[in-house]
Amino acid sequence: MAATSGCVSRLRTVMGRERPDPVTVTIKTVPADDDPYALLIARQLSEWLRAAGINANVLPMASEELLRQVLVNHEYDLFVGRYPDSTLDADSLYSLLHSQFATEPGWQNPFGYANLSVDDLLARQRTTDGDERRQAVADLQSTVARENPFTVLAFPDVIRAARNDRYSRFGTARSDEALGMLQLHRVDDDADALRVTTTDERVTSTLNPLLASVGRVGTVTDLIYDPLVRRYRGERYPWLAESTTWVEDGVLEATLRPDLSFHDGEALTADDVVFSYRFLRDTASGERNQAAPTMRFRGRSTLVESATAPDRRTVRLAFGEETDSVAKRALTVPILPRHVWTERTGEPRVGGLDLGGGTTEALVTANIPPVGSGPLAFVSATRNDRLVLERFADHFLETADTPELPDAVADGAAFEELVMKHVGSDSSAVDLVDSGDADLTLAGLGPGVLRRIGQAEELDLLVDRSQSFYFLGFNTRRAPYANPRFRQLIAQLVDRRHLVQSVFSTFAAPAISPLARTDWVTDDLAWRGRDPITPFIGAAGEVDEAQARAAFREAGYQYDDQGRLLGV
Repeated sequence: MAATSGCVSRLRTVMGRERPDPVTVTIKTVPADDDPYALLIARQLSEWLRAAGINANVLPMASEELLRQVLVNHEYDLFVGRYPDSTLDADSLYSLLHSQFATEPGWQNPFGYANLSVDDLLARQRTTDGDERRQAVADLQSTVARENPFTVLAFPDVIRAARNDRYSRFGTARSDEALGMLQLHRVDDDADALRVTTTDERVTSTLNPLLASVGRVGTVTDLIYDPLVRRYRGERYPWLAESTTWVEDGVLEATLRPDLSFHDGEALTADDVVFSYRFLRDTASGERNQAAPTMRFRGRSTLVESATAPDRRTVRLAFGEETDSVAKRALTVPILPRHVWTERTGEPRVGGLDLGGGTTEALVTANIPPVGSGPLAFVSATRNDRLVLERFADHFLETADTPELPDAVADGAAFEELVMKHVGSDSSAVDLVDSGDADLTLAGLGPGVLRRIGQAEELDLLVDRSQSFYFLGFNTRRAPYANPRFRQLIAQLVDRRHLVQSVFSTFAAPAISPLARTDWVTDDLAWRGRDPITPFIGAAGEVDEAQARAAFREAGYQYDDQGRLLGV
């Protein structure tokens, strides 16, 4: 063996090839205060990777810094995150995976993944319907599961605590739906303010609906900014638009409700809608050689080829070859006030951030105070302390009959103010509700407070099934993560069932497909105790080291004398 090793060494010298370095992997994620699960997942993943001879380290960082490094500058090996969109459908995968977005910042293809076959399937599911579209989506899920640009881990349950002495119906108000806040019923006539707690300080410091943010900030901005059409319980309802009509092939006409206005009193007209669709495609408004698209809503904004305003209440949207059902996804983007955002097309005035040439002030502004047209309007914000929103008296829910909307939300908010208090921990959030100083924890409590909630007589435990998933993302722009074989092997070091038990305390569901909680998931990718594509190399949360190393060797990788996996 020693002679053979010496021969290989001399051969490398003759050929001028250096011995590859050991593979070192950094897993980036957020700290426990920002997310009760992500850091625990990352630490468990690092143990599994080390069992296979991979030098794996975990690097937690504040949410905004993680988003900057991962989603903007693409500076990472692996990262553990939670997909922010809770309204997933088949077309959500378009922006997440299409190669045209591989160099853009934001949640559109943060993995840098490029596969022409996947691009074709993504396009096909946009332009077909019925069985043909369903087959395209099935093929897409299968291909992505094999290629593994990201590994779906689990869909968590959302744990919240509430008390019902001032407001009720918390149990029917889903945490990932902004309109859930509008379903609540006031039971105490003196309860003017709905008081909620959150461990996410971003709701007090950033209210920009265009940023690549996650979770709770998106829920808040959804209450401030209205779209033409709203999704509620999986259905679409007219919102700013009182009606939408296909006037010819690929052309939809939306008629706005009368007398719409923004929170600052300015009228909301068709010109604001046209501006919004153009702005989402290029926040530089054509003033540069390089477009500066938004970090969110890219998949939906690319559906619209042109937007025009025949009059103040009429908008015409022209689409490409997409089917009507797919094209209508574009109607759910937020409508921005032109008189506010048109001033944000220039280069950002924020020091110390390397955001590249495709960046504008619109993509970095904290947007405080925000000016929208939603059912709640901004009152005040104190960083790391509280955010206060108030009921918008001129909203159409307050001024018009809306029989076309579900009864639960048609009358608007049951409270005059929404006060969000930032606290430092899940325990503190629960304490405020238990003491009567808050009515609800906003979302995302960890399982460590379950006993605390259960023992408090005044508290109700709320558990929702989330539509967004945790995942392990690979930076396919760099070696060895560009190799799908390597990504598959990493995926085989993941025991989803163990993660659900050890990290989520069973308050989650393992999953293989990002569409696992939709009716698009295929039978072969539905979770039935194991991953049929990349099965775990081991049992009961323990990696079979010998089998794992054999699998890497079979894929062409080698180990050094210290048992460390080498690059190629």
